[in-house]
Amino acid sequence: MLLLFFAPLVVIIFVPFSSVLLLFGLFITSGFGMAGIGMGIMHDAIHGSYSNNKYVNKFMGYTINLIGANNEVWRLQHNVLHHSFTNIDKHDDDINAPFFLRFSPNAKINRLHKFQHIYAWFFYGLSTISWITSKDFVRLTRYYRMGLIKNKKTYQLGLVKMVLWKLLYYSYALVLPLVMSGFAPGVVILAFLAMHFVTGLSISLVFQSAHVVSEVSFPLPNKEGEMEDERMAHQLATTCNFSPNSKVLYWLVGGLTNQIEHHLFPNISHIHYKKLAPIVEQTSKEFGLPYHNNGNFPSAIAKHFKMLYLLGRMELPSVKK
Repeated sequence: MLLLFFAPLVVIIFVPFSSVLLLFGLFITSGFGMAGIGMGIMHDAIHGSYSNNKYVNKFMGYTINLIGANNEVWRLQHNVLHHSFTNIDKHDDDINAPFFLRFSPNAKINRLHKFQHIYAWFFYGLSTISWITSKDFVRLTRYYRMGLIKNKKTYQLGLVKMVLWKLLYYSYALVLPLVMSGFAPGVVILAFLAMHFVTGLSISLVFQSAHVVSEVSFPLPNKEGEMEDERMAHQLATTCNFSPNSKVLYWLVGGLTNQIEHHLFPNISHIHYKKLAPIVEQTSKEFGLPYHNNGNFPSAIAKHFKMLYLLGRMELPSVKK
């Protein structure tokens, strides 16, 4: 995946060619590599499951910085908020959407949401370019104000590191291609945006197909702020697998076809999910707990499409029985 990301950029920067189609093809190929790094390398590493060695995990976790994002913001957004509060409105940052998108039946609804099943895909494609240019800075500041970042010096140092990493990323992903490729700046920028569109769409479809579908629950805490289910039962209720038999897709997305196993055991490397899955499914049935599976990937995407449609038109029950 690292090679898939960097090799096309090396060709763009150092190999003379005049084909605009080839330029877009190389950037888009790099986009698939970027998505692969996100799902197959840094995701495990920041969870501490890439290696038994914490220093290897820390080092490989920096691969998210190499693709323009930030390892500390991802850790707080994903490990802390998403995994601790899966599908809980206003707490899970993966479903805390901007006003024009609605990912939870407990979120406020407006007239725009009626059309979100049509336009959401475009914004999925823009998600990573938004992520690396502005969202990281917004979230770092918000997490500091929430108390997830404990002191001002840590926050300020985090901002400095973030700026330096992003300058490094933009230097080889955009500036050098602009300077060295010989193509018009507008063409290079469009190809760069196409790369991010592929990355954003790929990552969004994988994560959204696991959590924003009608099969799963969107529970709320009681008046005391407590959840009805304990952690593992909550994860089973709010998470869905797809493409259980696809070894190719399993490899391409870093095992995230098995989101249930990942949410139950985030500290275990994704290479073991396939062997864990039959045990988890059997145990879930034994105790009368759900084990959601949305079939193949196109089927899972279709169910996410349906959920976007439903969320745009009606108030749904908070907890699916």
